Amino acid sequence: MVRAVLCTGLGPPEALTITDLPAPEPQPGQVVVRVRAAGLNFFDTLIIQGKYQYKPDLPFSPAGEFAGTVARLGDGVSGFRPGDRVMGYTKWGAAREEIAADATALTLVPDGVPFATAAGLLVTYGTTLHAFRDRAALTPGETVAVLGASGGVGQAAIEVARVMGATVIACASSEDKLAFCREMGAHETVNYEMADLKEELRRLTGGRGVDVVYDPVGGDQSEKALRAMAWNGRFLVIGFASGVIPKMPLNLTLLKGCSIVGVFWGEHTRREPERHSANMKTLLDWCARGAIRPHIDRTFDLADATAALRLIADRKVKGKVILTA
Repeated sequence: MVRAVLCTGLGPPEALTITDLPAPEPQPGQVVVRVRAAGLNFFDTLIIQGKYQYKPDLPFSPAGEFAGTVARLGDGVSGFRPGDRVMGYTKWGAAREEIAADATALTLVPDGVPFATAAGLLVTYGTTLHAFRDRAALTPGETVAVLGASGGVGQAAIEVARVMGATVIACASSEDKLAFCREMGAHETVNYEMADLKEELRRLTGGRGVDVVYDPVGGDQSEKALRAMAWNGRFLVIGFASGVIPKMPLNLTLLKGCSIVGVFWGEHTRREPERHSANMKTLLDWCARGAIRPHIDRTFDLADATAALRLIADRKVKGKVILTA
């Protein structure tokens, strides 16, 4: 038997339960992984309420990303052996002691990368590298504005943009969050509760505007950021953590010659597995070399998943929250 966090009815984190389930057996092409760490994200607070684009059948476990060791192999699996250190992404289901996953969803993890760090790389850093490399074609010397910069994806955006040679302007709603962003390497910061975002972004770029906007928040600040775009800029739509999907004036894309670009990392992993695999190897290499240092805000035992998700839902997290099993 293995412990699992289960969503048996849609609702808040407090509705989750901990139960014992039969240990999974791998189907052909699958690998059973002994989960050592599972990463939680804001979308986990939505999926357990039925408010996310993925709506799994009940009951299910939250947490889409995990790291651990290979326990058992299904028929037809090659490239992995029991005991191998791996990480993977499955949309949901990882908040448990063992998970059966398709071998194609797994990546080998170097010995120098801790499980908790690897489990925190996939969604936030994977989304960000896909956004900057594949969708925005970010080049050294460009300027990136990151909205909601103190959250998990925001932190990843600061670090990845810096590694790729960009100048980073971190944008958030309080001075303590911006202090954290500066610790993570942001070159400039904007408090959009205290100043007009459009005017500040234009001021910080000498009137030129920003080349890339990274927006995981949505809401009122999105249009202001779009109005601060440079010619040939790219506005990356990452998500809507504010709960508000903005309606953008499309004439701005014409006047600025800029693009609004969608970033759907989960679908990218399915449709472009080879590119996804290459991005994961790049991130693991950067992590092993110390070029990126994912910030883990807190670590919780599997049994404390409700408390972990409540922190995320209440926006009291700076960086990543990890469950350990």
